[in-house]
Amino acid sequence: MLRFYGFSLIFTLVCLGLGAWYGWASTGNFVGMLEVLWIIVILSVLEISLSFDNAVVNASVLKNMDEVWQRRFLTWGIAFAVFGMRIVFPLAIVAIAAGLGPLETIRLSLNDPTEYERIVSGAQIGIAGFGGAFLAMVGLKFFFDADKDVHWISVLERYLAKFAALPAAEIAILLLAIWGISTQLPAEDALTFVTAGILGLVTFIAVEGINTILEMKEEAARLQGAVVRSGLGGFLYLNVLDASFSFDGVIGAFALSNNMVIIALGLSIGAMFVRSMTIHLVRKGTLAQYRFLEHGAFWAIITLGGIMLFSALVHIPETITGLIGGALIGLSFWWSVRVNRRAPPQPVAVD
Repeated sequence: MLRFYGFSLIFTLVCLGLGAWYGWASTGNFVGMLEVLWIIVILSVLEISLSFDNAVVNASVLKNMDEVWQRRFLTWGIAFAVFGMRIVFPLAIVAIAAGLGPLETIRLSLNDPTEYERIVSGAQIGIAGFGGAFLAMVGLKFFFDADKDVHWISVLERYLAKFAALPAAEIAILLLAIWGISTQLPAEDALTFVTAGILGLVTFIAVEGINTILEMKEEAARLQGAVVRSGLGGFLYLNVLDASFSFDGVIGAFALSNNMVIIALGLSIGAMFVRSMTIHLVRKGTLAQYRFLEHGAFWAIITLGGIMLFSALVHIPETITGLIGGALIGLSFWWSVRVNRRAPPQPVAVD
């Protein structure tokens, strides 16, 4: 287990050490330091609980990539997930919304965290549209697959697989959902929501397109006898997917703290453990051993995407989101174990 989670544990200790130092420096007393550490721990647990389905889905993509790109996702992707989404992303929102420069935004986050929180939360409509649309497409694409022959919720999944014969059916469903939600919003918010939703959809299509082009080039090279082991398309897809999963965690973190430093430390710990869980699932072949686990994760993604879209209308506590995702994954895992007892899966080679 240490080879999978050792670095995450070290990273956690470093973040907790920085949190202790920051808590003592900002409050000047031991109780204040403990309060800061407690919030960091809660934020990291919240991020892990919200992102377990992210780890399963990441593993489903990563298992088809060679080890070089798997390592790049674990290393380069960490910088994007931890530094980019947990630190730069909230600062960028404030900078754009308030028309501030980078240094002014950092000063605002440190000196006036209440105003910083207000500006970030004010961008929630756009975040809900973009992130919800992208995640919903990820989930729908998995089930709208005519070649899919393994089904968990058979009645529904078989029907969706047959419905996939209709080109772009999932896109039509998503656009109708975006339009329906936008009709319940004020005019200005509706425009923001629809624009962000369309951009989320276009981003998904663009990433899928890049992935397809790269795969076609690889296949052509193989036919010519060349050895090609590129995972660039999957790498891009995984990082955009990670970013979409991060939206709700970043916004939800303000329910516990409006301090940028505390939020960044707590969410970064959670992001690191999600990376470790992803590699663990790939190396152990867990998705092949538990045949419905992947299905549960994608149903959780569709649920999360729907919740993000509807969060433009009504706030849904992050605890409920995490519980629903965890319940779907837990149920699919239990169902896999139940089926395996009757007909065990084929052995899977592991490293």
